[in-house]
Parts: sequence; structure tokens; C-alpha cells
Amino acid sequence: MQFSSADALVVPAHALATVTNVLDLAGVFASALLGGSLAREMDFDLFGFLVVGFVSGLGGGILRDVLLQDGPPVALTDPLYVPVALVGALVAFFVSISERAWDRLFTVLDAAVIGFWAVVGVQRTFDAHLGWGPAIIMGTVTAVGGGAARDLLLRRVPAVLGGNALYASVAVAASIVMVVASALHVPTIGIVVAILLSLLLRLGAVRYGWGLPNGRDWQPQSALATLFRRGRRPERMRLLRRSRRGRERDDQDGPASATSDGPPERR
Repeated sequence: MQFSSADALVVPAHALATVTNVLDLAGVFASALLGGSLAREMDFDLFGFLVVGFVSGLGGGILRDVLLQDGPPVALTDPLYVPVALVGALVAFFVSISERAWDRLFTVLDAAVIGFWAVVGVQRTFDAHLGWGPAIIMGTVTAVGGGAARDLLLRRVPAVLGGNALYASVAVAASIVMVVASALHVPTIGIVVAILLSLLLRLGAVRYGWGLPNGRDWQPQSALATLFRRGRRPERMRLLRRSRRGRERDDQDGPASATSDGPPERR
């Protein structure tokens, strides 16, 4: 019997499910560890560590499974998910390292989690017999949902809303890679490429400041707007000069009016 190179890339369904579960649990542990590091910065107690780690590690997956409506959330049916999330929070509680080391670890883990969960979200969506569009959405939701819930719990602006280095767009890109690879029947290559892409984009964005333009940076220019601004500038200057002259006139009239309005001099 002969096997082609394409047959070697085909992964059995049970093997793909095992890889998906491993990546999902790795993402749960890493994200719970990230939540614990934030709890340390905010000087929480042990219970606070566990709550933040639970929300950070399991929030995105629970949100995904609720939206898919394909049975109960995996975090509530698989006995490993909750303990793994709590262990990640406990590691952050008991292991004390420098703030600089935490920052480096946070950046690397955050980039890896985006890739892990984008892959898992896409695969879970396909398992629910949905198409490529919902798969990209659910991959993104899985990757950023837990972090967004954690940030809202801590009264922080969620990173998914922007204002920082590339984050949610990295999850979208990784999800698209996984969807395309699944359509080509090479999910193994998709898993590897999606994770590497998320690491490259996220770490590069943090290092070099890559980001999407915000409302203040993105100001469309046109010849009409330029002419309008140039035409209004002399008018603004005239109004400014007028206001200055008025203030000077008031300053000059002020002492005289005060003298005339005062009581008559006694003789």
C-alpha cells in the first residue's frame, strides 16, 4: 500500500480532538496565570487570585460554548478545566518573581494564548457543524473573551477595544489561517502556522508598537477641507484681534470709571 504526502498530513478526528483539548487546557492555564499576575499587581488576597484566574482562564471558552449552543460548556463537563485554571492562579499566588520577569512572561504567554484559543475556537465551531464565518468569529471570541471579562472585572479598559498594540486583530488573523487550513484538509499545518503567526504578530506589535489607527490619528484630508480651514483662518485672527482690543479698552476705561463713580471729594 502506498501513501502520498497529502495522506501523511491528514490527521484522524480523534487525534485532532486530543490536540484541541491539549491546546485548550494550555490556554486555560496560561490565561489563569496571567490573571493571577494582575491580581498580584492589585494586591488581592488568595480568593481574589482564584476568582480572577477562573474568569481569565475560563471566561472565553464558556462564552464561546454558550453562543454555539452545542451542549453545556466544556469547562463544566470536563473535570480538568476548573482545576487547571485554579492551579494557574495558585502558581501566580505562590511564585514571586520580579516585575520585569512578569512583564516578559505576560507578553509571551498572552501571544501564545491568542494562537491556542483561536485554533480551539475554530475547531469547536466546525465540530458544531457551522461554517467558516462563525468559525472566525468564535475563534476571535475564544481568544479575547476571557481577557475582556477579566479586564472588566478589574475595571480596566479591555485590550480588545484597542488603544494598544495589535491584539484582537491577531486573533482574527490566526482564526483565518486555521479556517483556510481546515478547508484545505491540512489542520495540522494550520495549527502550527496560526500559533506561530500569533506569536510573531503579537510580540512584534509589543516590541515595535504596531497597532491600528485610532480616531484621532485617522483624519481624512481633502482639498475642500484644506481650503475651508485656510479661508476661516483670517476670520479667526480678526475675531482674536477684536477680543484683544476689547480687553485693552476695558482695562483703560476701568480705572477712569472707578474714579468717576467714587464718592465726591470733601473740601
